[in-house]
Amino acid sequence: MNQGAGKTAAEKTAGKKAYDERVRRLVDAVELREPDRVPVSLGLSYFPAKFTGGEVWDAFYDFPKWREAYLAAAREYEPDRLLLVPSACGRTLETVQARQTKWPGHGVARHHTHQFVEGEYMKEDEYDLFLNDMSDFLVRVYLPRAYGILGPLGKFPPLSSLFNILPYDTLASDGFVKMMEAMTEAAREAVHWQQNWAELAREVEEAGFFCAMPLMGVGSPFDMISDFLRGMRGAMLDMFRRPDKLRRACEQMCRLMLERIAAAPAADGFAPVFMPLHRGAHGFMSLGQFETYYWPYLKAVCSALIGKGYTPDLFFEGDYNSRLEYIAELPRGKAIARFDQVDMVRAKAIVGENLCIAGNMPVSTLQMGTKAEVERECKRIIDAAAPGGGFIMSPASSLDEVNPENMRVWIDCTKEYGQY
Repeated sequence: MNQGAGKTAAEKTAGKKAYDERVRRLVDAVELREPDRVPVSLGLSYFPAKFTGGEVWDAFYDFPKWREAYLAAAREYEPDRLLLVPSACGRTLETVQARQTKWPGHGVARHHTHQFVEGEYMKEDEYDLFLNDMSDFLVRVYLPRAYGILGPLGKFPPLSSLFNILPYDTLASDGFVKMMEAMTEAAREAVHWQQNWAELAREVEEAGFFCAMPLMGVGSPFDMISDFLRGMRGAMLDMFRRPDKLRRACEQMCRLMLERIAAAPAADGFAPVFMPLHRGAHGFMSLGQFETYYWPYLKAVCSALIGKGYTPDLFFEGDYNSRLEYIAELPRGKAIARFDQVDMVRAKAIVGENLCIAGNMPVSTLQMGTKAEVERECKRIIDAAAPGGGFIMSPASSLDEVNPENMRVWIDCTKEYGQY
């Protein structure tokens, strides 16, 4: 149902005007010009539950309630951009027996945010299988480990052997039939859920807020291997015990990303591609390891996105102070570098000459600070990063548990103090 269908012509006109103004403000910042004021970008995540007194569970099971909560938070705080990252459908996660996620009511309490469950879904002795035939590995090994319902796929013969004959004995088994029935139901639920989120995105934009999130799932090749295949521990050990195979895996994952980008349509207008980056920080790898396993492949992905007209929106989680010179290598005015634990004075001096920088309001201050502390920190960041343009105000990390009153103080201060 299109909730925007009941809007008056005046409301639609006002929403379109506000949307265009916010996009222009964001584009000016990205292209290193001074907008009228510092833009505000928010990833609300599960904050709408805190704001409305609801439960995080609603984001997975009660979409009408979650929609109302999300729109209420958006209208209250009026950011220029909303990072609209869809939650998964809880019923789909149940049906596929997802093992890489704990979600409200399944592994964590109903009011708790979801948790990613790392593990070695690719064992240390399986690199060769991954490198020699990635599709075969993903179908017969990875997917059955990550999703319990897909266990029958592990009984398939190697995919390369299916050239002229199908494994009828496997296809006819009770387990395979049950798997297909369950996956059909899961797919129906997932499609309906995706339609709900697409409709919410339309409503958010009709209300005047930019929220486009194209090409979700594109990211750092090393992170993909560390997050989903080897786990943090496995990937860190591999840098010492099997460096050549890890490097080749990064190359292969990079090729996969580049193929996906090449197959995507060219961007139509301002199209930032959000990429949270986990493992390239100082606490995870040395500078030499960053140069070998991380930066070359991330830079290649960014270059491919820019070539198709997209704007890489890079969220550098953790401490990247020693990596700033590398980040500054990206083409001028073509990407966003959002920081978590970085000195914004140095970031402005090194990265800000070439790229729009964003960040890094401490969530701890928003959660526990006084009004005066929130205003003082907000002004400090603006003084460091905003002069000359090329800056977007955003939180350092997730807003799930912040104080709603402090959110109001922070955003009002940004809009008032951040005037050019």
